[in-house]
Amino acid sequence: MLTHRRLMVLLLVAVASVSAVGSQTADIVRIGVVADVHAHDTESPVEHKVMSNYGERLGAFVDAMNAWPADTVIELGDFVNGAFVLGADYGDPTRIPLILEDALGVFSGLACPTHYVLGNHDMYDLSKAEFLAAVGQEESYYSFDLGGYHFVILDAEYNDPGEDDYDHVFMRVKCRIPRHELDWLKGDLVETDLPTIVCVHQPFDSEFDANAGGPPVVNNEEVRQILSDSGVVIAVFQGHDHENRYAFIDEIHYVTFAAMVDHTDPTPPTWAYVTVDPGSETITIEGAGEQADYELSYTFAP
Repeated sequence: MLTHRRLMVLLLVAVASVSAVGSQTADIVRIGVVADVHAHDTESPVEHKVMSNYGERLGAFVDAMNAWPADTVIELGDFVNGAFVLGADYGDPTRIPLILEDALGVFSGLACPTHYVLGNHDMYDLSKAEFLAAVGQEESYYSFDLGGYHFVILDAEYNDPGEDDYDHVFMRVKCRIPRHELDWLKGDLVETDLPTIVCVHQPFDSEFDANAGGPPVVNNEEVRQILSDSGVVIAVFQGHDHENRYAFIDEIHYVTFAAMVDHTDPTPPTWAYVTVDPGSETITIEGAGEQADYELSYTFAP
């Protein structure tokens, strides 16, 4: 027969167990990830890209994220293509703000916050200030906490060498994370005790880009060392290459997401449902369209 004291202890243990399970469930975060939309009103015949159907693709993504539902959406850069299109006349760059406005009008249907990573195409006919004002974002690099996770948005769109912003650059690929941003990144990572996901456009794990004559982020090794030394970064989400790619470097998952932009082949609308679970220490990526699925484990002991 249970004594009153023993019964109370069992009840407290049961309540604590339920609370622990509930808190783990609450800390699960759902992230919609989309990369390389390349919104445009012209096709790119040389690259075989169909850019003018971006509204339909973005609409499908918005509906999917709201139905899931996503806690947040992260757009990994090259949201708008810029006036330059391979195989077509250069065109009038003044069209680009209107194309961006139209694409953002579709995105406005999202029922969750959206975070924008700057891509090289975003800067072809716009300044950073113009792009950020359009998307309603104050900074090009910053961090935020969501659930039991820390997220870092990085801006790699700086010239090489130097620390000047890319601004109406027409066509540039190679870039860097400048010294002032690296210093900020080190400080930001020191101050968090949460598992951290870093988001950037051009990939950090790419050692050589045959088209650009070198890695797209020229100081990628220095950045990777900072991420590894921090002891808190569990993953890096990247775009730019348009293809699925995965690397595991110094206990950090580097995931390059497939592009949403269509091809003449054609390809279906592409994005990722990303679920991060602190209870099981997993990152689950469920792909739509061309996006691959990944089930990634991490061990967090800062």
